[in-house]
Amino acid sequence: MRFLLTLVVVLLLGAVAAGVGLKFVQAQITAPGPLAQNTVVFIAPGTGVRAMGTQLQSAGVITQDKLFLGVVALRGIQGRLQAGEYEFPAQIPLAGVIEKMVSGDVLRRMVTIPEGLSSFEAAAIINAAPEMEGTIEPPAEGSILPETYSYIRGDARAKILRQMQAAMTKTLDTLWANRSVDLPIKSKEEALTLASIVEKETRIAAERPRVAGVYINRLNKGMLLQSDPTVIYAITKGASKIDRVLYAHLEIDSPYNTYKNIGLPPGPIANPGAASIAAVLKPEKNDFLYFVADGTGAHIFATNATDHEANVVKWRGVQ
Repeated sequence: MRFLLTLVVVLLLGAVAAGVGLKFVQAQITAPGPLAQNTVVFIAPGTGVRAMGTQLQSAGVITQDKLFLGVVALRGIQGRLQAGEYEFPAQIPLAGVIEKMVSGDVLRRMVTIPEGLSSFEAAAIINAAPEMEGTIEPPAEGSILPETYSYIRGDARAKILRQMQAAMTKTLDTLWANRSVDLPIKSKEEALTLASIVEKETRIAAERPRVAGVYINRLNKGMLLQSDPTVIYAITKGASKIDRVLYAHLEIDSPYNTYKNIGLPPGPIANPGAASIAAVLKPEKNDFLYFVADGTGAHIFATNATDHEANVVKWRGVQ
């Protein structure tokens, strides 16, 4: 290996000394490479420089592995080339390949946890993400901040989960510090619980502060929250789905059944996003106590039971 590198360097230096070689070599290094499309190549840890060149040539990233070896040797950067998973763009020149590997600009993969998923569902997404190591069990409900997270090949799933939980802790701490002062919410845990209910009740961003205001009003009056998503969670614990809540479901004996128990359930029923947490901690000031879906994803709100019942008759007929 050392003899080969020495030979390549000698030949390159000879070409440069000949006068015309410098421009030729520079042109070879900066010319568009042979790749016709973006290509992912995994350089395993412990791969030597010569094996790197062979692998890159076999993958069609570079044209000549010997030129790669020679340039690396001339620059004295053999020990700076980093292993990892790289995505090389189409026609990347040799100089770009080397720079990418020296800087360790490895491929960043993405995993997204949508807002409102249960921890059971979130764990399934993390466990299905490709090129991670290990598996995880569903974490505490509400402990993950829904967001898109980046990772590299070989990262541990437990590590990514810790990042998601740390993000939730930081977000909740920040929003809690700026909360309204007149809330019937005694702790960050209660805020997270109510935010998870708001998250499950509406997918419309503009409605979240209003829905949060309804539940704040009910808490202040000592009313039952009567949230269907809490009944669903009482039955499924987030591990399955129910398409429709039936009257029989409302009688289930569970602390999560807010049709039978006044106040908040004992914990979150999903992983709420930052917007729902913010809505709960700074809700809309309103007099609404009821709402019903209008069949489009939005809701119709009412301040009294009579108007609410009329809304139910009108809007549930079109759903």
